[in-house]
Amino acid sequence: MTATDPALTALSQGWCALSLLHGRIEAHIERALQTGHDLSVREYSLLEVLSRQHDGDGGHLQMKQVADAVVLSQSATTRLVTRLEDRGLLERYLCPTDRRGIYTNVTANGLRLLNEARPTNDAALREALDEAATHSDLAPLVRAVETLKAPVPA
Repeated sequence: MTATDPALTALSQGWCALSLLHGRIEAHIERALQTGHDLSVREYSLLEVLSRQHDGDGGHLQMKQVADAVVLSQSATTRLVTRLEDRGLLERYLCPTDRRGIYTNVTANGLRLLNEARPTNDAALREALDEAATHSDLAPLVRAVETLKAPVPA
């Protein structure tokens, strides 16, 4: 294949469209969350991921799993956790069975803010998708996103 191969060009254009859609959605949600709740998209995502932890099997996430879930490096995730902990939205504690492990839980204030911000996040996502659907190059991607279902945990 050469650099001018039509298949590679189409693939590149598709990737650019997907990247554009993601960027537009994230920017729209970011503005809404910042304005309404003083939260970034990453902060909201971290609260969302950590709010699903529980004490049963597989209920707590290691920092690498959290970093993967919020699509950040481990060091960036640690800084994010620290910022939210400083705001009283998260707390860390030692694992009761392995003193080397550290868990991070959402505080009552963090859950309250997450619950207040969830409708804002959902509305901003809907608005961003509706706006993107008006662009012929993004409309097929919007339809694909709308048909996706969350994977069922094993």
